[in-house]
Parts: sequence; C-alpha cells; structure tokens
Amino acid sequence: MSTSLAWDERYAGGSFQFGEAPNRYLESLAPRLRPGMRALAVGDGEGRNGVWLAGRGLVTTSLDWSPVGLEKARALAEARGVALETVAADAAGWAYPAQGYDLVAWIFLHLPPEDRAAAAAGVVRALAPSGLLALECFSPAQHGRRSGGPKIPALLWTRAIAEDLFDGLEVLELLEGTVLLDEGPRHQGHAEVVRGLWRKPGS
Repeated sequence: MSTSLAWDERYAGGSFQFGEAPNRYLESLAPRLRPGMRALAVGDGEGRNGVWLAGRGLVTTSLDWSPVGLEKARALAEARGVALETVAADAAGWAYPAQGYDLVAWIFLHLPPEDRAAAAAGVVRALAPSGLLALECFSPAQHGRRSGGPKIPALLWTRAIAEDLFDGLEVLELLEGTVLLDEGPRHQGHAEVVRGLWRKPGS
C-alpha cells in the first residue's frame, strides 16, 4: 500500500509527475466556476488542480499527505502569482469543515475502501448547500494498463461505488468509460475512468 513517504519520493524530483496543467475534466467545468467560490482539491499532490482553481479566482485549499508535493504546489502557486492554502493531512482523517466549500475536486485520489468512505463522508459534510463535487478516478478496466493508476484493484472506482458514497447528492453527470490522458509522465494514453459531477441539495 502506498504511504506518504512513497509519494514524497515520487515528488522529490524537479519534474511534475502529472504535469502542471489541470485535469481536463476539471478544466471542462470552468463555466460553472466563479471568482470567490471556496474550493478544496483533495489529494492534490503537486498542486496542478488547486493552482488552476486559484488562478480562476477561487479561494482554494490543496489537501495532500505529501509535504514534498505541497511544497511544489506552493512554488507553482508563487510562480503563477496566485494565493493557495496547503494542508498536509490524510484525506481519510482530516477534520473537514462543515459547509466549508462551494467546490471539491477529487481527481485521481485512490484510497482503500474504508479510507475512501471516510474521505467521502468528510467531503459531503464539507460541501456548502448547492456546492459541487467533481470526481475523476480510475476504474477496474484500467488495471494493468500503462497509462497510470493504482496496481491494487481495491483502490479502483466503479460507478456503483460513486453512487453509494455520494447517494445524498444530486447527480449532474456520472460516466464510466475511456478517456485520453495527457497529464505528465505518469498519466499518458487511453485510460478507463469514472468521472462525475454532483451538487449538494440546498439553496
């Protein structure tokens, strides 16, 4: 099982493991974003998604358990001239602030089932009324492919898992299928993913 130290080692080099550009699915949601929205990027690693959100005027927090990754995130934010809060914590155990965010980006964060459930419950609690959750993660069909993803099948997502974990949210879209990744050296080529967008009920 991966540890924060293992990710520290991956992030220790000068290059960005998943590139400096945001995830394409998250980027496609730009028309829904407004300056001043409060955003949380969970499992944000080297900060590519959090920095992009901050660059669009969102008040953004990047959460990751790798201090090395977050150090690179802060450097990227500084280079782009944007403000970014970083929090070094395990996504499964962090004290998510109730109704603290208008957007949560869960991009390629793969956790063991119990941790995944704990993090999902925290994210749902942290969404403000009408807040959005954007998710893209690898599905079981990705297992064995070279375009990225965990090698442990239990860490992979299915549409059914997403439906179960976020059943209290309104589904705006939820897809399971093939996409083309171009995200740094670790995510290249056709990949099998689950991606979705949910809204928390409320005014």
